[in-house]
Amino acid sequence: MALAAGGTGAAPDVADASSEIVHHGSHGGGLGFSNSPLANVAGRIENVLGVLVEIPVACIVAIEIVILLAGVIARYVFHQPLLWSDELASILFLWLSMMGAAVAFRRGEHMRMNAISSKMSPAGQAFLDVVAVVVGLAFCLLVLPHALEYAHEETYIRTPTLDIQNSWRASAMVAGLSLMAAFAVLRLVRYGRPKLVLSALVTVGVIVGVFWLLGPALKGLGNINLLIFFVGVVGCSVFAGMPIAFAFGMATVGYLALTTTTPLLIVVGRMEEGMSHLILLSVPLFVFLGMLIEMTGMARAMVAFLATLLGHVRGGLHYVLIGAMYLVSGISGSKAADMAAVAPVLFPEMKARGAKEGDLVALLAATGAQTETIPPSIVLITIGSVTGVSIAALFTGGLLPAVVVGAMLCFVVWWRYRNEDLSHVQKASWGEVGKTFIIALPAIALPFIIRAAVIEGVATATEVSTIGIAYSFVVGLLLYRQFDWGRLKAMLVDTASLSGAILLIIGTATAMAWGLTQSGFSRSLADFMMSLPGGAMTFMIVSVLAFIILGSVLEGLPAIVLFGPLLFPIARDVGIHEVQYSMVAILAMGIGLFAPPFGVGYYTACAIGRVDPMKGIRPIIAYIIALFIGTIVVAMIPWISIGFL
Repeated sequence: MALAAGGTGAAPDVADASSEIVHHGSHGGGLGFSNSPLANVAGRIENVLGVLVEIPVACIVAIEIVILLAGVIARYVFHQPLLWSDELASILFLWLSMMGAAVAFRRGEHMRMNAISSKMSPAGQAFLDVVAVVVGLAFCLLVLPHALEYAHEETYIRTPTLDIQNSWRASAMVAGLSLMAAFAVLRLVRYGRPKLVLSALVTVGVIVGVFWLLGPALKGLGNINLLIFFVGVVGCSVFAGMPIAFAFGMATVGYLALTTTTPLLIVVGRMEEGMSHLILLSVPLFVFLGMLIEMTGMARAMVAFLATLLGHVRGGLHYVLIGAMYLVSGISGSKAADMAAVAPVLFPEMKARGAKEGDLVALLAATGAQTETIPPSIVLITIGSVTGVSIAALFTGGLLPAVVVGAMLCFVVWWRYRNEDLSHVQKASWGEVGKTFIIALPAIALPFIIRAAVIEGVATATEVSTIGIAYSFVVGLLLYRQFDWGRLKAMLVDTASLSGAILLIIGTATAMAWGLTQSGFSRSLADFMMSLPGGAMTFMIVSVLAFIILGSVLEGLPAIVLFGPLLFPIARDVGIHEVQYSMVAILAMGIGLFAPPFGVGYYTACAIGRVDPMKGIRPIIAYIIALFIGTIVVAMIPWISIGFL
């Protein structure tokens, strides 16, 4: 007998909810396409090329799921691990990332900030839309020759298990960049406005040319170039509406090419490293899992239960979002994957209840920062590995700080929704609550099954999502009976597109972080902090501010790897417990990572929530303040972090 989601506040039709996709891409805007013969030919070529990309990338997502699930079964059930599974999954993952980025480029789903362009005239918006495409094209063309060189050099390296040339992996960078360049050219032709396209090409060309001519002068400026490229160029590009990934990429290429002797081959290598880290494979898998639990009716069942339980409470589902992120956090090792597991379940019903998109994505990003300390977080493991701090102590100390910061977020939710009109909402009876709970129980069990699989060692953080996918398949087919086979291909392509947009940002951010650290900035910062007067209190305050800034440009892992060995000994010398300092550093970096305009995590949250980044700017301010206050509380009260050690 099929389970049906009943009760009050049921989610809107799943198909309708999932089809409401908002594009925030680099080339949509208010600029239409021409109907000229040349533009029509370009459109047909783009459509054919798009299909030729979407079919294999959908297959790659499906193959990744099968490979990782087979690895779990072989190791845990048959005690015969597949030695090649992780290696093959890693190779395919880079292809998924780059091909997905190309699909996102064609669809216009790369994230951008519309702070200025949205206030401009239609002509100004159209011009910036074309400039955004040209910037993407310029980045691809600048990096593509070095990607070819990188792939050629990788032919001399063979993979350890499969014993194939590593160029099979590196060629993904060439393919992805080439496809994005091709889609950019086709898009410019389709606009059918030669003067507009030419003016955009000239504008970008002039800017690049000016920087090139200033190259000799820039080399003598030293670390001032960090401000010019990583603050000035990135900031201007982001606020002018350029795609975030390409803004990061162009700033990094410019800095390395014009102010250093570093070969741009390094950019390709760092991008590959950032995009293909196996732990990040959980991102597309959890994205697909989120779509799957929505399509099978599991999401509707869970939301129906939560609505009957808390629907009569002002801001009720916002509290559920905070709690859900606390519950699933750490399962995947990736905040992007955690958000992808929660947002598709709760956002449709929250929107149906009148919540604004901007507030939803702002709270989602804030909870991403709040839950960074919850084990088994990859950031905690990284801190332990590079600083020598006990990982067991970090796992114990990380739970309560997240509760403290979460309480601050709950206060903001209470304040914002204290006057919410719920006169039209009736409190559900205990009978209704019990009925919806029974219906939702198979769906509610999913996060507990996933966490248990990780804790018991059944699957790694990367593999565990495949268990959730298999479980959702079974529950959707046998219990809820709402499985729509016809939607699978579109879900796989959407997964690849969204994941590609997220991972390209991470890749270019990784390259930017590498360029920043090669300047010697990290050593200079450590020396400066060591020289400050005031002892532990001053050091802690400056650390909070420094890690917020570092989190916005380096992300958590690179910042910890680079600054942990330098700053943790200083913290011990001034009398700060290393576990407390770890919690403060993680929370502060989380604020930077998820705070606009530079925080990569914020744009990741917007991409997952399918929300225009501009809509979340104002609502997130209060949440950022709450996060900051919570971090200060953790910094001032050591017991919160070390009381249970």
